[in-house]
This record gives sequence, C-alpha cells and structure tokens, in this order.
Amino acid sequence: MTRKIVLIALLVLLGASNVFALELYKKDDLSLNAGWWGQVWGQSVSDMDTNNDGEYDDSLNDILVRRSYFYLSGTVTPELSFFMHYAGDKLGMDEIKDDSGKGLGSGLALRDAWVSYKVLGNDLIVQAGRMYVPFTRDYGTTSTKALLTTDLNWGQGGHRSTIFYPSNIGRDDALTLWGNVMNDKLQYRIMVGDGEEDDAKNHDDTMRYAGRLSYSVFEAETKWFNAGTYRGTKQVLALGLGMDCQNDLILNGEEENYFAWTADLFYEQPLAGGDALTLTASYIDVSNTVNSISFTQMVSGDDGSIMALKAGYYLGTKIGRGNLQPFGHYQLISSDESGRDDTQVYGVGMNYYLKGAANKITLEGTFVDQDEEIDGTNVQDETLVTLQFAVGF
Repeated sequence: MTRKIVLIALLVLLGASNVFALELYKKDDLSLNAGWWGQVWGQSVSDMDTNNDGEYDDSLNDILVRRSYFYLSGTVTPELSFFMHYAGDKLGMDEIKDDSGKGLGSGLALRDAWVSYKVLGNDLIVQAGRMYVPFTRDYGTTSTKALLTTDLNWGQGGHRSTIFYPSNIGRDDALTLWGNVMNDKLQYRIMVGDGEEDDAKNHDDTMRYAGRLSYSVFEAETKWFNAGTYRGTKQVLALGLGMDCQNDLILNGEEENYFAWTADLFYEQPLAGGDALTLTASYIDVSNTVNSISFTQMVSGDDGSIMALKAGYYLGTKIGRGNLQPFGHYQLISSDESGRDDTQVYGVGMNYYLKGAANKITLEGTFVDQDEEIDGTNVQDETLVTLQFAVGF
C-alpha cells in the first residue's frame, strides 16, 4: 500500500510539473494554442470479483490516470476556428475492457476534433467533426474539467459505469448547427451523427439525430462547454430539454428503435462572502437502451429512466491556499422491464480548489445500492472511495 501512495504522489507531481498552456503562434487573425490537463485517481472499490471465481467479496485498490487531455485550438479567421483533444481515459484502470484505439485503458486517441464556422456570428455556427452529443447537460454541454462532483453521472461513464446511449466515449462523428438567440438567452444545438455503427447492433447503418435547447433566465451560457459549477462567479438558472434517437439497432438480439429524451435544471446562486450554492436536477426517459449500464439491472434493449440530483456549496473564504466545496449527489436508475429492480447511486464529497476549476483535490465516497442483488453477477452493492488530483490549464 505504501508503494501505491508513493506512486500516486509521483504521478501528481509529474502532472503538475507538465502543466502548460502555450500560445504557439499569433499573427493577425491566425492563432494556435496548446495545453494539457489531467486527473489521477486513487480508488478503492468493495465487493469485486478480482479472482474471476464468481465470488464478489474482494476489495479492489486501484491507481489510474482517469483523464489525460492534450489540446490544440486556434483560429484561421474571426469566423473559422478548430479544436482538438488527444486523450487517454482510465489509463491503467483494473478490471476494464481495454480499447487503446479509443484511448480507453491504454494508449492515446483522438477524443474531440472539430472545425466550426460562424455563419451569423454567435446566432448560427456550423460545427463538423467528433464532439459531445448535444443531448444531456451532464455529458452533452458540461466540461469534465469543471464538474461539481468527482465524475459524470452513473450510466454516462462516471466512475466505473458504462454509457447507455450510442457513443464513441460519449462523442459522435457529426455535423451540428448551434447558436445563441433571443439576446443569447436561448441556446440551441441540432446534430446529425454516425451513431452506432457496429454491424452487430446496426445492420442498416442508420443516422443518429440529437438536439438540445437551453434557456438561461439570468446570465447567459453561450459557449460550447459549460461548467458544472461556477463557484460563485455567475448567477445562472438554465432550463434544458434534449432528445436523442437512432432507428434499426440490433439490441439484445432484436431490431429496435432507440429514443431518449431529457429535461434538466441548473441553478447557481452567488451568496454573501463569496459563497455560492449550486443545484442540478435531471430526468432521462429512454426506450430501448443501447448499452447495458454496469452494476445495474438495466440491460441493452430495456426501457427505463434515470433521475439525478446534485448539490454543492462553495465556501468563498480561503482555507490555506484554496477553497472548499462540499457536495452530494443521488441517482435512481429504473428499468421498466418486469422483474428488474431499481439501483440507487448516491455519494458525498469535498472539492478543494487550488486554482480555477481545473486544479483541485477531491475526496468522495460513492455507494451503489441495489434493491435486490443478483448472485454470481456484477449487479451488487458497491462502495467506492475516490481520491482525485486534477491539474492543468
């Protein structure tokens, strides 16, 4: 255990020493910028079958690089720009299905890459390439560099879960029209993407369609990436709706049409003394789930729903070099299929911000609670304790 503690400390120091954000080139309208950001985790997980003997009674202690993102961004003209992430995800994670071609488990891969052109300023932007699916706020508009909680929601790739919808690590190769209208209060995103292309799941090679609307009551959110918490710098009340669909998928041996819709709310209220309250709520309804959600009874082809609540309180008074933010979250994952039980995921934690949203230390305890465990499967109660170091710019 001592060796693991030393290793995680060395990884964090190595990451911190390589933080950079460089303006590589700037001349008139032409610009090129580069940067790096990453997360290192130390995680303990209860009730794992680490010996592959059908007995879920082992503890898993794991040190991994949760994310390592190298980015390039730049402009060609005031209207034409580009962005790229070359990334690794869950590098060195135990008990993971490795896919180095996607930068998952080992190796690096192209994660985000697009060009965008402002046809009518910020009112209409055409964006083409690999990008987030404009569906949910949690994993559709929110940057993983500025999450309120340690990770994404369960069922959308958070912690050790899987993503329920068609995705290439939460992205798709697509063409998206988006912009901000009505005095920038209303943001819209409309996407046509490749979707699921695996022959075993989509023998007709149909297109995937997704869209999202978000209305800001107070301060507007006009960027491609939003934050999961603004730490008191903005007053935001955003109401969102989204949909996502793809027809003729082969799910659990049957041809089905996948469709999902969501409604969500994000509220951030600055308070006296630099404090701030952050609240989020979302509901997702899905017909014919594409991918099974790990550690739950929601499997491919099911209808069901996911409800999620989060809350955080940012303390404006510094303690040492940084600011604290306690938070909590709750999810209810329900399959509509007969005999399938619900799963509750809940947890509490603390962020300690050192510089901005991207540089912080986080400690969180997460619990995966089954209505009924299934012997001999990974549908079990789980306890996860995660220590995270995030550094970058």
